[in-house]
Amino acid sequence: MTVRAESRLERLLHHGVFCVTAEVVPPRSASPEGVTAQARGLVGYADAVNLTDNPTASAHMSVVAGAGLVAAAGLEPVAQVTCRDRNRLGLTSDLLGAWALGARNVLCLTGDPPIVGDHPEAKGVYDLEVTELIGLVHSLRADGRLLSGAQIESPPRFFIGVADVPLAPDYRFDRLERKADAGADFVQTQIVFDVGAFEAWADAARARGILERMFVLAGVAVPRGPKSARYMRRHLPGVLVPDRVVSLLEEAGADAEVEGVRLAVEVVAKLKTIPGIAGIHVMGLGQMGPVRRVIDAAGLVPRPAVA
Repeated sequence: MTVRAESRLERLLHHGVFCVTAEVVPPRSASPEGVTAQARGLVGYADAVNLTDNPTASAHMSVVAGAGLVAAAGLEPVAQVTCRDRNRLGLTSDLLGAWALGARNVLCLTGDPPIVGDHPEAKGVYDLEVTELIGLVHSLRADGRLLSGAQIESPPRFFIGVADVPLAPDYRFDRLERKADAGADFVQTQIVFDVGAFEAWADAARARGILERMFVLAGVAVPRGPKSARYMRRHLPGVLVPDRVVSLLEEAGADAEVEGVRLAVEVVAKLKTIPGIAGIHVMGLGQMGPVRRVIDAAGLVPRPAVA
């Protein structure tokens, strides 16, 4: 893989650094304070942070505004952009705006369907499907060209990411490979608890050459108790939560969150031993404290500086 973007995250990955990304969730508010506080809490812990785009199809502050606030706080944003809410004009505008405000990475997503969110009557747009969105970002970077064919000045040179659910029961590699063919550079995966199953996926991905084409950041989260572990098992596609994890959280009682952090650190240690896994994406599930504790306890602070 060659450096193609103007992203610090990409440079770190090319230097062989085991990278850490995390999340900032823009609030249901017009105040910038929520984003700024989350971002400042992750300075020194994450190499870049995702700005979620109306997660669970519920209305939040825009990703473009959030990217500017995160950059001002001293972190490199990863702007999540979904096909659900915008046509190609809106997608292009937001990509240009996010770049102008400091985003150097983009995560291209389909987006949760509107019916699961707080505006179930909303119409999903889906003017582009996700590989077409990736192609748009790639075309802007490589040629400074819009989907219309028009040339633009000062085009954005994003590091292009996608999401994947490796442990989904009906998983097929061809969808991820199409995303790589369209121009994706890195992938952030669904939350991993069953490292053995994930390692088997990584072995198969390596055999297909995917780990040579894309940087893989494995999803990590802290189960705060047996209830949250069961919820993830039942409701999050492709999240395999072993019975051992639920049992340990039950046995921990009032110290369940402490045990959850320990289990997450254990997962990180195992992920680091899998050849070709380039880093982790730590999801806070609404809580910032456990994210910092996992990254710290896993020996991943301070984060390195690369020019």
